[in-house]
Amino acid sequence: MKKKIRTFAEVLGNILGIEITSCEDGLVKGTMPVDDRTRQPYGILHGGASVVLAETLGSVGSHFLAEQEGKIAVGVEVNANHLRQVREGLVYGTAQIQHRGRKIHVWTIEIHDEAQRLVCTSRLTVMVMAMKPQQ
Repeated sequence: MKKKIRTFAEVLGNILGIEITSCEDGLVKGTMPVDDRTRQPYGILHGGASVVLAETLGSVGSHFLAEQEGKIAVGVEVNANHLRQVREGLVYGTAQIQHRGRKIHVWTIEIHDEAQRLVCTSRLTVMVMAMKPQQ
């Protein structure tokens, strides 16, 4: 009997309270709380937490696209511009695919606060590849 192995993204997403709220072909949405788990010492949303949200949303989207072809998807590059402070509440992320190639997916991710102000904009590049048998 195979043991179910939780992925790093699942574990980290659970720790930070990330919830996927919508997952469609090329569009993924989710939320993350701004609380003691995601704030940095100055009391504002940690930029790394925003990057985790962005990469999680894009990676989930690529996973479902790649899975349809019997392939896997792994992130190869992520960047983020942090534009506004958030001290509490929820942030809302939307990942939209910009390029869906055979080997590369490129996503843009925007994160907004509860007032719908842009907090962070990010780009994620994901490599799509054949699934190798586990050894």
